[in-house]
Amino acid sequence: MMSSKSQSSRSTTLRPRQPTKEKEAVLCLTLHREFFDAILSGKKKTEYRDNKEYWRRRLVGRTYREIHFRNGYATKAPFMRVEFKGLRKHGSGRGSYFAIRLGKVLELKHYRSR
Repeated sequence: MMSSKSQSSRSTTLRPRQPTKEKEAVLCLTLHREFFDAILSGKKKTEYRDNKEYWRRRLVGRTYREIHFRNGYATKAPFMRVEFKGLRKHGSGRGSYFAIRLGKVLELKHYRSR
């Protein structure tokens, strides 16, 4: 049985972990192959996400250096690093969404063209 002193000191020392600047600078997203290919070829310059609580927590009030896109979850899944150009919110209410503006492709790994 724990004493009340150990419980109170323990609860005061627990703090939420603050993310490091390095982790804050990279946004990681997973895409289907058709969208991965479109970004790689330069046809798609904007990635869209719904305005939901999950995406608001990840996007609003944060600045990113780059975006890491993966096509799947395998160890050797196609991967690319893309420059982050900015974020815009479009619409209002239930139909609103985020537009993530993409820059140039910085790196490509494990990619085989079809």
